[in-house]
Amino acid sequence: MGVSSSYLSRAEVQQLLGVNAFGMWRLVRKYDRFPEPTERPDRLAAFRDKEPEEVWDGTQVYRWAAGTPEFAHRGAVLLRSLPEDLAPGRWAGYKDTLRGPAQDWHTALGVIRLVHCDDRKTATDVATATAKSGNPDGVVTVCALYGDMGFHGPALVAADIAHPSIEYEADWGDVATLAGQDLPWWPDLLRLPQVIREWQPGAPTAVVEVPANDNEKILRQAASNEAFDVTSRVAVTDMANSIRNNRIDNTAHEIDIFCKDGYHEKPNPVVVGAVPDTTHHPLPCDGERQQLKAGWRKLALSSHPDAVAALEVAVGRDPDLLPFGAVTEIPVRSGTISDRWTRRLTMVDPTAAHAVLAHGDKPEAFFIDPLTDMPVLRTPGNDGKPQWRFYAPLSLPAGGAELASVVLHHTVWVTTSDGHVHPAPCTPTEHLWWGDGWGDRPSEAAAVVNTLLDDLGATVNLREHYKTPTGLTALFNEEHEHGAELTRAALLHARMTPPRAR
Repeated sequence: MGVSSSYLSRAEVQQLLGVNAFGMWRLVRKYDRFPEPTERPDRLAAFRDKEPEEVWDGTQVYRWAAGTPEFAHRGAVLLRSLPEDLAPGRWAGYKDTLRGPAQDWHTALGVIRLVHCDDRKTATDVATATAKSGNPDGVVTVCALYGDMGFHGPALVAADIAHPSIEYEADWGDVATLAGQDLPWWPDLLRLPQVIREWQPGAPTAVVEVPANDNEKILRQAASNEAFDVTSRVAVTDMANSIRNNRIDNTAHEIDIFCKDGYHEKPNPVVVGAVPDTTHHPLPCDGERQQLKAGWRKLALSSHPDAVAALEVAVGRDPDLLPFGAVTEIPVRSGTISDRWTRRLTMVDPTAAHAVLAHGDKPEAFFIDPLTDMPVLRTPGNDGKPQWRFYAPLSLPAGGAELASVVLHHTVWVTTSDGHVHPAPCTPTEHLWWGDGWGDRPSEAAAVVNTLLDDLGATVNLREHYKTPTGLTALFNEEHEHGAELTRAALLHARMTPPRAR
């Protein structure tokens, strides 16, 4: 989350510190560490023909005041020196806020409201709303979670009711000292309103089921759909179980981090408000990959909306389970190498794979490559001109043929000795290119070609593409024009020839 920025004009700084213009002039000269002015961020200032406005960082001024005896009473509440004869605080129950339930604590400074949310500007928004409501509970400051770990527990962001627009970092240990007891904390996925509302000091730690996220819900719905065969339902269940296991493991790990012993001998003053229910944890997952791939392959051919939704989850979570490679886009151009390929495409009704490939666009037509089964669609590009969008195949049909040449035209194309043209195979998370990549060499394309030279039907693996013969990589590093053809002989020669030293 972090502390949100705020800027104060000269007049606002004077008001904050209770000084006039002369007093402002005086303190700048009296205190060497008084914050320097800066310029308010304004990207359009140059176009408005205005001089940059001189401002001060509100957090810096507020923190400086709290640490300066003359102005401490006007500085950040939780950064002032604590009184030595501090009276212990007490819990004052929960309070619903616009950012969820908060815990209130009566302290020697007044009521501290702790909101268990790490969204940006939570402290400011809740403090502002509290001030506008008349502040009937006597809140002096609102704390929210920073989203990180501090020296004595979870890091906090605070915004005082007196100046709610100014946020600053506060120490969990200081708030616990004021409260007179260890403070409750909930891991992100168990930060549920009903769970926070039920907590009170001395209560046993709640055991709470980790709620399913949208992806798990989508996969569970597909798994319960009897329109799909058992193989597909097993595949989506496996992924749903994996998501649930990860969420429970991550929650347990988060508790270990935020509730561990402190940096000093004294433990952090943190009470775990809830732990995940692990009654059935872990659920079975990580099944046999080939069986899972078979299930996803059948889902990709379905036209059911549940299959589309499940496939979209899989594309983002584990694309290697899907039967196609990287998404590729090329312009529709007659007389090109791609034109030879598109002549063999067969128009079909859209499948789940087509729907995911469309990604919300409105295609003009849907096709399939009958030799590789790859989904293809024709759709308007960003410039309004038609383009082909397709999944690269993971492998090519060989049938005893071999790679005859490679043609470079918006992507890498393969011609074969039996007269076919194919988009070069590619894994889902890579892309194929050539030319000077500003220091990044096109070793992926070189690795694919290196594999196909030996076995046209091989399934490409680009995990170690950087180990491709340097001569072949150097060939693809050259600035070839679109439409350039590299023959088999040229490719073989490059593979066995070390690149010339520059």
